[in-house]
Amino acid sequence: MEILERRDVNAVAYLNLNAPDRLNALSDEMLAALQTTLDGLKEDSSVRAVVLSGSGKAFCAGHDLKQMTAGRQAEDGGKAYFKDLFDRCAQMMMTVQSLPQPVIARVHGIATAAGCQLVATCDMAVAAEGTRFGVNGVNIGLFCSTPMVALTRNVHRKQAFEMLTTGRFLNADEARDIGLVNHVVPADQLDAKATELAETVAAKLGAAVRVGKEAFYNQITMNTSDAYAYTGDVMVENMLYRDTEEGISAFLEKRDPDWSQ
Repeated sequence: MEILERRDVNAVAYLNLNAPDRLNALSDEMLAALQTTLDGLKEDSSVRAVVLSGSGKAFCAGHDLKQMTAGRQAEDGGKAYFKDLFDRCAQMMMTVQSLPQPVIARVHGIATAAGCQLVATCDMAVAAEGTRFGVNGVNIGLFCSTPMVALTRNVHRKQAFEMLTTGRFLNADEARDIGLVNHVVPADQLDAKATELAETVAAKLGAAVRVGKEAFYNQITMNTSDAYAYTGDVMVENMLYRDTEEGISAFLEKRDPDWSQ
């Protein structure tokens, strides 16, 4: 049984965390599988969107606490292992956002701690009714400092701080209301909604979405003046694409574009 399953349909790569007995925890093995697969997707021009899901009862319950406890057996009490673990996890999260393809989290059950971080890291998210979200490490004495990075880049500060300091879980509607997920649907419609969103994105000009996603994350950290200067250059580059010229011509001529993708 593969710990990370992949299938490609209609220019969409469906990745499925497949360790249901561990609630799809981000174990050493899961992190390695995700990193390898994501690195491969960077070079895969046949894929224009990605959907990330989880097997069994949950999307992802965060780090593997049993592995973390075992790491304490080292002479340094686990310091080197913990540093390496959080570095590897951060690298994987940053790879999600550096992918040229938009990544959609398909979330059900629970998404807690680093699992909630993964939802916040994905470019979009669709959740089933009844899903619960939390950065609840504080409940066991471990503040979710690394999940906080992604969370605070998605939701308002006071809402994030309350989640982090109380360990309170949000339901799916609350998660949508604060901007953590895009859509909430009945569980039996979750696959259809995630597929609809992914295939809508995949139908767009891949080169335009790629340059746009990169610009989206780059401009967020800039001041307004620098962001306009930067994105103006991006739009000039985009306008010079042959397929963009074709897309504009097709729109003006009221026909479907003949893109090369």
